[in-house]
Amino acid sequence: MSVFKRIYKFIASMRFAIALLVVLAVACSVGSLVTQGQSYDWYAQRYSERTAALILALGLDDAFHSAWFIAITGFLCLNLTLCNLTRLPRLIRLAKAEGRPEGALKDPGDVSAANIADPRAVFARLRMPAPIACQTEDGREALFASKHRAGLWGAWVCHLGILLLILGFGLGQMTQEQYAVYGVPGDVKPIGDTGRMLQIDDFTVGLRDDDTVEQYTAKITVYDMNADGAPSQSAEIRVNQPATLFGMKFYQNSTGWAGKVNIAKDGEPLQEAVICAGEYLPVADKPELVVVLNAFYPDYRFVPGEGPSTASGQLNHPAWLYSVYYQGQVLGMNALMADEELTIDEYTVTFTDPQSYTLISVKRDRFTPLALVGGLVTMLGLLLAFYVQPARAWAIRQDDGGWTVHGRCRKGGAIWREDFERAAGTASNEE
Repeated sequence: MSVFKRIYKFIASMRFAIALLVVLAVACSVGSLVTQGQSYDWYAQRYSERTAALILALGLDDAFHSAWFIAITGFLCLNLTLCNLTRLPRLIRLAKAEGRPEGALKDPGDVSAANIADPRAVFARLRMPAPIACQTEDGREALFASKHRAGLWGAWVCHLGILLLILGFGLGQMTQEQYAVYGVPGDVKPIGDTGRMLQIDDFTVGLRDDDTVEQYTAKITVYDMNADGAPSQSAEIRVNQPATLFGMKFYQNSTGWAGKVNIAKDGEPLQEAVICAGEYLPVADKPELVVVLNAFYPDYRFVPGEGPSTASGQLNHPAWLYSVYYQGQVLGMNALMADEELTIDEYTVTFTDPQSYTLISVKRDRFTPLALVGGLVTMLGLLLAFYVQPARAWAIRQDDGGWTVHGRCRKGGAIWREDFERAAGTASNEE
């Protein structure tokens, strides 16, 4: 055997497939245990510098997109492909042979019954299709029927489904596009570089009696700026209830507080904008002076040793935590009550109109349909493998005029034997 054939045989073998599945399971376990997407400093702080270096060197910080994980998945796909290609000619021959009487008439079968007067009754009780008339090699009259040959393809179809599932999921993970859009009702913001715009029409936060969040609900409209007339699609999304618009999936991710920043200069209105917690606003005529909204507390309280917090989700005692920077240097940081003003030289800053903003995650995975097809094909393969039992039965007329009926079922085992004996026994009793 040539080296190429040996390599081919090994890659297409069940032993190699099992080894790959074990390695893949270990890799998935490690990827689940190690927090993904963090920096060297983050890992070094929680583990050690040596462990952090090892995590980054092995790509465990992004295990499911690493070269070694893709290689394992690729070899598994290659194994499944070669395995199916190798078995395909044999399966085709076997499926054809199952439907032909020539080979069956020489086979003693798994079980047989002699002295049957009406073999067609046995076929009927076994729920076989109408038998075809044929002859043995020595010219004796014979009957033959087969059913459920599709069951022979169960394992093959299951392997094909798993292959499609892995390809759909793997390619989807490698090519998936993810975006985050956040804002308040009325905002219209771009969705990354997709050429589509997301408009937040409305956003509500449903609270329980104890002020804990019950549900977030956002109404959105997406405009496709790539097409003439900018067609739009609208939907309502909630936590665990995403919507699909223009081939992208929109998830209600989280929420936070936003507010209106009013800046006046020498008592005259200069600037007004709505910003979310964590955002900043450069002063219009002095961009090196920046106001940052760090956080908003609807029911502000300050506990020594713990810092600022909120006593409830109700707007009982609102306060804005701000920072001011000038040319990158911090000028000050403090909490501003709702009725207070911040004065910076000739500028006066106030925060008003607290409202909730919504954070919407947008994902586009072009290979999701392939993964869904793979799942359906896998389920079909399992059904064929476990519930569809290929069987065939044949009868040969003996010299005394009676018939001997034979049967074979590749998956039926004892159940098939019992069914056959019951059908043949009933036919004998009716004689």
